[in-house]
Amino acid sequence: MRSNRNRIVLITAILLLEIVAIALVYQFAATVDCHETGAQGTCRFLRNMVARAIVAIPAFGLFFWARPDAWARLLAIAAPKGRTRWIWAAHLAGVGLVLLPAIIGGARNLTDVFHLALVTWTAGLLLAGISGMALFARLPALGNWLRGERYVPLIVLAVAALVPDVAELLWPVWDWQALTALTFAAVSMTLMAFAPDAQSFPETYILGAEGFFVHIARQCSGVEGIALMSVFVVIYGVLFRRDLRFPQYWLIVLPLGLVLSWVLNVLRIALLVLIGARISPELAVNGFHSFAGWFFFTALALLLLIFVQWLPWVSRRKPGGTGTRLRDDWLAARILPFVAFMVVGVVTSALWAVPDMGYPLKAVAILAALMFFRRQLSNIRLGLDPIALAAGLLVGLAWIWRQPPPGEAEAALVQGLSSLGASGLVFWLVARLLGTMLLVPIVEELFFRGYLLARLDFGGWAGRMFAIVASSGAFALLHGRLLDAFVAGVVFALVMLRRDRLGDAILAHVIANSAIAVWAMTGGDLSRL
Repeated sequence: MRSNRNRIVLITAILLLEIVAIALVYQFAATVDCHETGAQGTCRFLRNMVARAIVAIPAFGLFFWARPDAWARLLAIAAPKGRTRWIWAAHLAGVGLVLLPAIIGGARNLTDVFHLALVTWTAGLLLAGISGMALFARLPALGNWLRGERYVPLIVLAVAALVPDVAELLWPVWDWQALTALTFAAVSMTLMAFAPDAQSFPETYILGAEGFFVHIARQCSGVEGIALMSVFVVIYGVLFRRDLRFPQYWLIVLPLGLVLSWVLNVLRIALLVLIGARISPELAVNGFHSFAGWFFFTALALLLLIFVQWLPWVSRRKPGGTGTRLRDDWLAARILPFVAFMVVGVVTSALWAVPDMGYPLKAVAILAALMFFRRQLSNIRLGLDPIALAAGLLVGLAWIWRQPPPGEAEAALVQGLSSLGASGLVFWLVARLLGTMLLVPIVEELFFRGYLLARLDFGGWAGRMFAIVASSGAFALLHGRLLDAFVAGVVFALVMLRRDRLGDAILAHVIANSAIAVWAMTGGDLSRL
């Protein structure tokens, strides 16, 4: 039963990882202007898919938290009979169809070909979605489970997934002059506490500091946070109705949640203005239109509902629970550190104009994930294998030899590092070297060679070759230089398969990255790390 539980958690983590990857690709590698597509509603629906996932996954967690018997019944059917590799193949094909327009179109504007891209997006979402459900359990068994739960999980999922649309529909309802004026005044006061020279123009709802100004429109009044908080409070109240005291719950928790979401929105706007004034206007503007706000509002809602468990005048149940044993699961140890690696990459992209400036945060997150699974990782056999050492050195030298000229990203990183003080630069450099030379090789080898290579191996010579090519292709997509990274992935795969030791692949990757780091340090170009 525990293996089934961990399997469900891991599949959910992989699906979340795919959503993050798709969001990153379409945020940085493609542009779509919904107003010019002729299908604005459809375009906006697709654009909000990440926000839907951010809301829906925690909402599903609330359902299982409230209905442990439903969770137990799902665990009982969670192991589909037969081989699942073809299901994984169909699922990855669906994800590939979703990414296909961006891969073919490159960084160009996809607005003119939106309707053509919509065909591949729709087909990909259907294929990935249906096969994704089949990964959890056989579809007939899953259907029986849903009927047994009276389709409540689907209702919870649908309500949560529609929160972004509900927020847009509520704009006219919440388009109160008083609310907008109150939000504007609160942001102005907060901003002036940190920037005394801040200016505000109430008649036009424009404010800013140090040359960076924004317009507080009706959408900035906090309606998204209010809608999200309301949905979570209602879902929690319905699911946990036997454990809550009414009407105290509605009279205390709902108003408190709405006030907290509004306060968080005020702080978010003030922070983005300060970022635009003192760090990067582009980062601030993107922050207003990114899905980071949905993440923070969801986190706030979950924290509030956890806090409710400790309020005796609202809750009847005593807080408590049982811990998980994911730390002892070898499958989880190969996947979840990579999920943490990707998720923190999204966070650094949202908080820093130059994402690599936030590398210390990434290093800390990766280190924490690896330390969590340290018992499993200590079982990896390591040794100074001469073949692995030589292969890693060759990969590193080839990477250096084919290094392209510095681009805009490298120049921006150099400029950002030059603005750090001596202690800040040393801190960043230590984190970058630790991550580049040790942490990232471990995480990537655990996932690409330790998990993905084995998962894609259908058996026989052809299956082994397919696994090498497919896992190396996925590895290449994570790096900017596709051909070089693909060849490196093949080399690391062959090194591991030679003695069937993941430790050899990790060693080769560590040596390759260390060679690149030494070259970058001796050349004085930290952007090459």
